[in-house]
Amino acid sequence: MMNPLRPHGQHRAPLPPTQSSANGVPSPRSPQNQPGEHASSRAAAGTGAGNRPGKQRDAFFDNAKYLAIVLVAVAHSWEPVKGDSRILQSFYTVVYTFHMPAFIIISGFFSRSFDLRADRLKRLLTGVVVPYVVFETAYSLFKRYVDHAPDQEISLLDPWYLTWFLCALFIWRLTTPIWKLVRWPLPIALGIAMLASVSPEIGDDLDLQRVLQFLPFFVLGLCMKPEHFRLVRRRSVRILSVPVFATALVVGWWAVPRMKTGWFYHRAAAQELAAPWWSGPVMVLALFSCSLLLTACFFSWVPGRKMWFTTLGAGTLYGYLLHGFLIKGGEFGGWFDHAWLERPLGEIFLSVLAAAAVTLLCTSPVRRVFRFAMEPTMEWAFKRDSAEIARGRDRTAGQGAPEREKVSA
Repeated sequence: MMNPLRPHGQHRAPLPPTQSSANGVPSPRSPQNQPGEHASSRAAAGTGAGNRPGKQRDAFFDNAKYLAIVLVAVAHSWEPVKGDSRILQSFYTVVYTFHMPAFIIISGFFSRSFDLRADRLKRLLTGVVVPYVVFETAYSLFKRYVDHAPDQEISLLDPWYLTWFLCALFIWRLTTPIWKLVRWPLPIALGIAMLASVSPEIGDDLDLQRVLQFLPFFVLGLCMKPEHFRLVRRRSVRILSVPVFATALVVGWWAVPRMKTGWFYHRAAAQELAAPWWSGPVMVLALFSCSLLLTACFFSWVPGRKMWFTTLGAGTLYGYLLHGFLIKGGEFGGWFDHAWLERPLGEIFLSVLAAAAVTLLCTSPVRRVFRFAMEPTMEWAFKRDSAEIARGRDRTAGQGAPEREKVSA
């Protein structure tokens, strides 16, 4: 199918036959097609400039990103109402075990060809850094004025709510060349995550605890090959995933009163969770294993054919960053305070509402409106690459040569 990336980074393989959408949660851009989601949307439709035959989007990855973003939004809608509901808390725990790892693994997989070439650095800035600055500012102002919190500061060093993923993606992607160079990338990344789990001194700057504790999933994605995804999509794996998820729900129900939810957020050291220091590395390894197992089960259920929601996979960055305003607006406005929402029918209603809302936020009209903030071109901000200029001159010269020959004939 393609030349796989070798684990030690000795040979860089091309991306799979897909063009991912913009950088961001849960919707990482393909390093070869980062300029904007609008370009990738044209490619998905089989039209547009620069679209080559055979370079179509892989429906599996778009389906996976869409389903994962729905789980993210649904889980966020559960937070204000889960209260003492042990069943809902067990579902919440299970979903939090794998929904972000799934996104991060896909992000790493589509970062395999990233290097420090000028055009890719530009796309990293416009596709990750600019949205981070815009939405970190927007969320801080939203909390200040809607929640009446005048002490809420705008700090680009302290990500608030959803923006931590953009900060993490920027750091992970910048370190990609290193992970492709070292001999044992995944064990090293796990070692770093384990050390972070016993280092409360790291603090909240850039949400480094999350950056480091989620790092192994990104590095795993870098090391993965297309056949690994095909492996987990076999019918036998799909069938085995049913009892695995059922067992996970039982374990989640058992763990609710015995385990702090903070472990699943990966944003605190063991000492900050009032646990002995040695439990940090143990939990990192245990949760990594559980997350990997449930993520494999999730991937096994993702359809590989084109579905009605496949095209929405190109807009998961939009759904991710925008749905937070609905969730936080509901919390600030007291929308979740109604007692009936804490009953089974109310929880189902919230789940359906959250899924519908994030689906709408992934659609093309919404992407067109907010593209200026999430996928700006910003050609005015960068110098033109001399190599790109030279290639343009060569193309112009090549096109003019036949004309000269025709005239001389």
